[in-house]
Amino acid sequence: MLTDLDPVFLARLQFTFTVAFHILFPAFTIGLASWLAVVEWRLLRTGDKIYEEVYRMWVKIFAVTFGMGVVSGIVLSFQFGTNWSVFSDRTGNVLGPLLGYEVLTAFFLEASFLGIMLFGWDRVSRKMHFASTVIVAFGTLLSAFWILSANSWMQTPQGYEIGEAGILYPTDWLEIIFNPSFPYRLVHMVTAAYLTTAFVVGGVGAYYLFRKQHVRHARVMMGMAMIMAVFVAPAQILFGDFHGLNSFEYQPAKVAAMEGLWETKKGAPMVLFAWPDQAAETNRYAVEIPKVSSLILTHDWEGEVRGLKEWPADERPPVAVVFWSFRIMVGLGVLMALTGLFAIFLFFRKKLFDTRWFQVWCMALTPAGFIAVVAGWFVTEVGRQPWVVYGLIRTAEAASPVGAEQIAPSLAAFIVVYLFIFGAGTYYILRLIAKGPQTEDEVFGTHGVDKPPIFSDMASEKGGDHV
Repeated sequence: MLTDLDPVFLARLQFTFTVAFHILFPAFTIGLASWLAVVEWRLLRTGDKIYEEVYRMWVKIFAVTFGMGVVSGIVLSFQFGTNWSVFSDRTGNVLGPLLGYEVLTAFFLEASFLGIMLFGWDRVSRKMHFASTVIVAFGTLLSAFWILSANSWMQTPQGYEIGEAGILYPTDWLEIIFNPSFPYRLVHMVTAAYLTTAFVVGGVGAYYLFRKQHVRHARVMMGMAMIMAVFVAPAQILFGDFHGLNSFEYQPAKVAAMEGLWETKKGAPMVLFAWPDQAAETNRYAVEIPKVSSLILTHDWEGEVRGLKEWPADERPPVAVVFWSFRIMVGLGVLMALTGLFAIFLFFRKKLFDTRWFQVWCMALTPAGFIAVVAGWFVTEVGRQPWVVYGLIRTAEAASPVGAEQIAPSLAAFIVVYLFIFGAGTYYILRLIAKGPQTEDEVFGTHGVDKPPIFSDMASEKGGDHV
């Protein structure tokens, strides 16, 4: 039975499963670390203990998420050797150093100062603790820099030469690191991480307000989250447009799949919804807006957009997956931007924290960032197919010479272990959220327990506003 399965498909499925789990954690920790730095800055600026209590709650969640991200990331590196050894052999001279730089700079930086973030409240000064939070936040951004540089090079490779046996050698590291798609993908991904965190924090704050629990803390969470929704969600739509124009230049087949366009046309329509039929090379049940795709992609109503039939059938990505993933990502982005508009309207009516339907809306959008990130990853990676390094190495050529009977058991083991370990981690995070922020007396008690200096230092300081 197992020998009848395609080993390349199983290897791709295994990597898809593990990386889809992994990408959720960095997408959250990148934004959460930066948000914690802002919260602690507000604590230092105002002296209001409410920010300390919010920080202490979310830094525990950050620690658990960071740990799960590290564990799930290690698994990916092993798969490069087990399932994708040909890929590793041919691209290792280029990608190996980039991944090594990520470990030597970003990961060591994060790991070194994470301990101070978690355990340094009563051991270091307030400013030192704040500096540690900022350094960890910078480390997460630095990690994103190197990982996205490596992945972007696979999308738009340059700065290399091909040696014997098809092995790639670097010729210009600046060209490799700052490849054509890298700036757009870095900004787009980091902004997505910030929005993911904002809607998780805002959703939790809305949950507390809905249940009338931890109201002061909830106002801090929801208020800061809505600031991100107001300013960052519209900016993300603009960044996504820039990224799309870059893909249109360097990966036009991917864009054709995103748009669901089969024929090359001037004045190409925007396909809102359809069922792409790859075998018949057509869209079924299509709903279109004339000329809009040409306007978006070429800034000309009559601009020419290449259709999928311009490429041989074996060089086209799986259209339906790319088409629908793109619409899920864009649709959720629009909902996030609408949330910002609703927040502005309610803020000026002085009902931002008291409107029940808006609280339910924010709770419903709590996972929106995670879904959008995974959908965007599908657009990026599935849309690149059949290439693992665009235009150079096909995915089928990059796989290890192993059979399906070797890959299938490990895939099954991954599914079981991941569901158990990460299910337990998620359950613990939900318990922390259900427990909510603890006040000073809840943490240290009220009878004869010495409090860390940071509490006594702030005892005489005035509280500040919470948004």
